[in-house]
Parts: sequence; C-alpha cells; structure tokens
Amino acid sequence: MSEETKGFDVDSVSIDPTAAEMLGVAEACEIETVFQRASNIKPCSTGKDGACCKLCAMGPCRLIGKTTRGVCGATQDTVAARNFVRQVAAGASAHSDHGRDVALTMKAIASGEIEDATIADEVKLARVAGYLGIEPTGKDIMTLAGEVADAALAQFGQQTGELAYVARDPKKRQELWRSYGVVPRGIDREVVEAMHRTNAGTDQNYQSLLDGAIRCSLASGWGGSMLATDLQDCLYGTPSPVRSSANLGVISETEVNILIHGHEPLLASMIIDATREPEMIELAKSVGAAGINIAGICCTANESLMRQGVPPAGNMLHQELAVLTGAVEAMVVDVQCIFQGLGEVSSHFHTMLISTSPKAVVGDSIHMVVDEHRPREAAREIVRKAIENYRNRGDIHIPTQSEPLVAGFSHEYIRYMLGGKMRASLTPLNDNIVNGRIRGVAAVVGCSNPRGVQDEGVVNVVRELIANNVLVVVTGCAAITSGKHGLLTPETMQFAGETLAEVCETVGIPPVLHVGSCVDNSRILTILADVAATGGLGDDIAGLPAVAISPEWFSEKALEIATYAVGSGAHVIFGGVGSPVAASETVVNYMIDGWTERYGGSLRFISDPAGIVTATLDLIDAARAALKIDVPAERVLFDMDMRRELSV
Repeated sequence: MSEETKGFDVDSVSIDPTAAEMLGVAEACEIETVFQRASNIKPCSTGKDGACCKLCAMGPCRLIGKTTRGVCGATQDTVAARNFVRQVAAGASAHSDHGRDVALTMKAIASGEIEDATIADEVKLARVAGYLGIEPTGKDIMTLAGEVADAALAQFGQQTGELAYVARDPKKRQELWRSYGVVPRGIDREVVEAMHRTNAGTDQNYQSLLDGAIRCSLASGWGGSMLATDLQDCLYGTPSPVRSSANLGVISETEVNILIHGHEPLLASMIIDATREPEMIELAKSVGAAGINIAGICCTANESLMRQGVPPAGNMLHQELAVLTGAVEAMVVDVQCIFQGLGEVSSHFHTMLISTSPKAVVGDSIHMVVDEHRPREAAREIVRKAIENYRNRGDIHIPTQSEPLVAGFSHEYIRYMLGGKMRASLTPLNDNIVNGRIRGVAAVVGCSNPRGVQDEGVVNVVRELIANNVLVVVTGCAAITSGKHGLLTPETMQFAGETLAEVCETVGIPPVLHVGSCVDNSRILTILADVAATGGLGDDIAGLPAVAISPEWFSEKALEIATYAVGSGAHVIFGGVGSPVAASETVVNYMIDGWTERYGGSLRFISDPAGIVTATLDLIDAARAALKIDVPAERVLFDMDMRRELSV
C-alpha cells in the first residue's frame, strides 16, 4: 500500500457500516481497494466533461481555455456529442450482447444441446412468441422455443424495417419515432452506425449525433435489453416476490461460501442447483463445513435473488470487500462491472477468482471457459473446487449486518397484485395517481460510484421520494443498495407519506419495489407503456408523472439506459459525478430543452441528492398539472336522472 493510501478515512466513503468495517481490515492488511484508488486518483477534468477528443492520431485534442476547436476543426459541441454517442453505443452493445447470449442459450436448449435444461415459464414463452409474430398454438414447447430463439436472433442482424418490439410502445410514440427517423432497424446495425457516425471526419452536427444516440439506445431498450429480460423469464422463471436478506452478513462463518458476480444467469443458476445436490452437501461436510452457502454481487445477485431467493452480499462496490472477509472460497464471475483489482485482493486470501466467459478474461483469475453445451458439468466442477478450497481458509472477519428484503416484482406480478388472476391490470395504480394518493412514480436505478459516498445518493433520494408519496421502483445496484439499508420491506411504509402508505398497506406491497437487474430496466419501459395503455393518464409515456433517476452512476450502460428512457418519453436525472457533456453548454441545454421538445423526455445532471429530489418532484407536479390532475376532483354523487343520461 502506498504512503498516500495510509491514513485513508474509511468512515468518509460509505454510509454502509459494513464497508467502513471491511476497509479497516484492508487498511490493517495494507490491501488497496477501489475506494482508496478513487481517493488517490483524481479524474481528468478535461475528459470527464467531454472536452477531450482522441478519435484520431492528430490528437488527442484538449478543448480547454482558448482552444475551442480540435486540429480537424471539431467544435466543443461536436466533441462532447461524439463522446456521448460512443458511450451510449458501448452501453447498448453490452446489454444487447447479453440479450444475444440468452437467445443463443434458448436455441441450444430447444435443440437439446444443453443437458437437463428446460423452459421454466411456458406461458410467457407463448406471449413472447406473439410479440415476435409467431403463432404458438399447437406447437410443442421446444419447437416453439426454437422458433422464438431464431426470431430473437434475427432482430440483431436485421438490416431494414423496424424491430418487432417497437409495436409494444404506445402508437403515438411509434409515430413520433418514425417522424424523426429514429425507429431502430436492427440491433447490431444501430450500434455499428453509431460508431461509424462518430468516426473522425463523419457526423459533425451535435443534433444529428444525439439523434443517433437515441436510435442506438432504443435498439437496446426496445430490443436487446427487452429480449434479454423476456427470454430470461422464459428460461428461468418470471419473478414473483421472494424474501431474502442483503449485505455482507449473509456470508457464512461455518459453510463453504461461493459468490456469483456479473450479469448472465445461465451458469449462476446451474451453480445454485449444484450447491443444493445432496452429493455436494455431503462433500462439504467431509471437509469440515456445515454446508454450502451461495450469495451474489451486482446484477447476477439480482437475477438469482428474484428467482431463487439467493441473498445479495452487496452491490458492485462490495465485490472486494466480500473477499476481505477471508471467508469466500470462490468468487465466480462472467461479464461487466468486475474490477481488475479483484484479482489483487483475492491473492491475499485463499479465495479462488474464477472467470467463466470467453469474452472476459478477468485479472489474475482462474479462467474456466464454460462449455456452453455442458454448463451443469462446469457448475459442479466449480462447486467441488470451492469445497476443496475450504480447508485453506485462514482468519476470517465477517460483518454481522444484513437486512431483510422482499424482491421480485416483475411487470406480470405487479398486474396480478393489483387486479388478481382474472382482472390483472394497472388500473388501481393509475386511479391512485389520478386521485393523488400516489403523487407519481420514480425509478431509482443504476450503479454505485466510489467517487461519491457509497449508497448516500440512492438512500437519501429513495427515502425523500417515498416520504413525498412517490412510489419508487428500483433495479440494479440501486436495488441492492435499497435492500442493504432496509428499504425493501413492507415495514418501509412507516417512512412513506400518509397517502402512499395507505395504498401500499391496502395492496400489501412495499413503497419501494425491486423489479430486477440493470438489463431489467426494460421492465420499467413495459410498465410505463402499460400505464399509458391503461388510460386516465394520457396515451403516451411522455407526460406521465414519472421520472427515472441514477444517483450514483458510473457505467456507459447507465448512459445508454438514460438515453432510451428519454427517447421513450421519460425525464431522467443523473447524480453523483457530474455531466459527461459539461464542456458544451449547447449540448447540455439540448439534452434538456431540445430533447423535451422532440421526445417529451430530457436528461439532466444534478449532483446533490436534495437537488435531485426537488427536480423530480417539480417534474412530477408539472406532469400532474398538464394532465389536470393536480387538484383533487370534486366527488359527484349521481342521481337517477344523471344515471339515465350515461351511455354504457
């Protein structure tokens, strides 16, 4: 550990006491983590504001001070917009490639190439078939699964026309997209075109560039990401509420601990199954362990939590802290949000870091590329290695804190919860927004970022919003953060505003609903489209009293999610680390005013959690006023003459 790292203030970087506790362990052992590096490494002020162009060998060009153009003549507006588009394209590629892998998995299952694999939700498979223009009636399940997989894969390579899922959006929104020429044609085509238009000497107009970002992101939001969510529900089950708990206290002192971390659920689901096999449990007992404990980090944690109740050990920033407990026999990772520093931390303990994806060799990990046709065999091998490693465990230090939670509120379950099996509907939600008991809805989503105080933005924003009668849905690391701080239980309604609490108590739900992983932000698009279709709040996503917020974002995926939300008509607020386009006041204003005028949604960056809450409530109230539901309607009691005049 460097001299400047010593004396690091462990209490200043997180509001989670387990983080401070484990950072104390790191300091005592002289082990560096992401928190120390974030403190020691100052961000490049030019790059973070989008004022640096490094697209060609005439640069990099730093547009600061009196330098307002690059060598090629590119302006600050062009440079900031191009950088943003490239970030959106990278995020779209990550989420959509995830979706492609899920489709390939379904195809392999349908053809019998993957051992002991089934379709968990046949009803949803039939529904997804309908979305893709396939008639499900009269087909055996594997034949239908194969047709759905082929149709999904065709969406990636499609060159012309429109993505099939565009039809799930409100018709008004579809028409608007067509009028601006931003309807996504094929998923891969839009990502490639976004990279092409940002190549040196190509698109130089910030408005045209940012429309390209909209189109590219919509290919993920209403394409790759939504396909990933739908197909995962078909393969592993559509989530419904489950009880579990969250934080480092879920790591076991007496059992073999296996942590699954990343984003793709196939191998993780097989590992979970393997840990429950009697043979594996007996093997664990033979080495002196009481059994096998499995927990999650990041979005694999969310996927496994929603469907099998696996407890999250923490959000993204807990990955190194979990290893610092000394009690993790294996950390199994695949893709996205995996720190290279995880290998260095693991090297100080007995923990095996096992990477499993052919597209992601992680640090100094044991790289076990899983045969995609034999994942169950690979899962058993990983579990055996973890069990054998239990004997190598040294001193351990496991925080005691964990919080109970309820997760798994899929779109389908929310409809069922509000209307029952025969009358599943969002009508009660719309009615309570119209009558003002629910002021509006906010989606608090996204990452954790060590350049801020871990969890502070998410927790403060969520608590203030529910106190102001705003129903909150959470995904990704923000969902795990909410769980760690006790915000995902029905008891949370004690902190909610009076009228929101009344609705939650009547329905039997928490005021903060866990709806999935980061790829499952597509579930939120589905909910918003359904709210618009249900009636009473307009006929489009634009204009709904709903706001999306990412208080602690760090990833290009977050910018992609934000952009497809804006293109879909939602207002979005990012907090924490500032704006990646701050160097161009023109681009900043266009993302607020220009995008509002064109798409009905906007993207703004507000660092302070209190400022985020204020802006969110202002946007919700403005939407209520525009819908003329800001003043409670006078209750009218119909007499018999008035009833006779009704047309039914």
